[in-house]
Amino acid sequence: MLEALGVPAEDEALYRMLLRERGLTPAELTERAGRGARAVRQSLHRLAECGLVSRLAGRPTRYVAARPDTAVEALIARRQQELAATRQAAQLLLADLPADRRHRPEEELEIVFGREAVATRFQQLQQSTRHELLVLDRPPYAQNPSEPNPGENDLLSRGVRLRGIYAPEALELPGALRLIRAAVDAGEEARVCDDVPLKLAISDRSAAILPFTADRDAMVDSALVVYASTLLDALIRLFDLLWNVAVPVFEADPAAPDSDLVTLLAAGLKDEAVARQLGVSVRTVHRRTSELMERLGARTRFQAGLAAARQGLL
Repeated sequence: MLEALGVPAEDEALYRMLLRERGLTPAELTERAGRGARAVRQSLHRLAECGLVSRLAGRPTRYVAARPDTAVEALIARRQQELAATRQAAQLLLADLPADRRHRPEEELEIVFGREAVATRFQQLQQSTRHELLVLDRPPYAQNPSEPNPGENDLLSRGVRLRGIYAPEALELPGALRLIRAAVDAGEEARVCDDVPLKLAISDRSAAILPFTADRDAMVDSALVVYASTLLDALIRLFDLLWNVAVPVFEADPAAPDSDLVTLLAAGLKDEAVARQLGVSVRTVHRRTSELMERLGARTRFQAGLAAARQGLL
């Protein structure tokens, strides 16, 4: 669990032992861990440097574990400081790059091949975002679309602004409405647009990742990473234009009757897709839609949309 913070698995194993039993000696740890005495001493030294363990006064030497919540928070803060220093160092290293090479086309584009490599590169771009992440979302996906993206919660917890524009077909996937609602509750700004031409993610308006090919079957198997260039400027402009014409995914008042139904209908989903999202039959969708239209005093769905807006449902 702590490897991401620079704590090797064998060190974490000792830390867990000390969490369970307070005040163990190096010899006792060596016996329990089944490792060499020297290796255990080295692990204890690293754990002490990280602030995860400390020595008790007296003889023989005994170690105790620090509270996980405070110790891990301190490790996270230290790692964030290291990453910030590394980011600043990278900017300084840019000065060593000859001026005539800083904007060469081959250094403004990067091609990534392989589904796993594409997913990893997207995660790296996401994790490096400091201010704003812009996303055009449509199937297919390199990652499992039925599972939440833990990187999004990390971004939002760091105060990063996250704006997403979803194609209607993205809302048709099983569980999609639930995941998007959870993301919106966490702080994401989500809109839907009936014409999302491609998948796209833009980090801090300084780098973007998009499919390398328009072939839907190969869309997640290769990607193009674009850095500062006129192409990146055009992609940012595309997002801004779509954002202005897109509508919020969750326009419906959650306290209103049939709020999910109103949301899905306003997003432009077909009845079959609405039925899948709500976990009901198409016949039930037809019945509930008719009841909604009757309640709104509308003869057509278009009239129902206008009436819902006037009555504050949208």
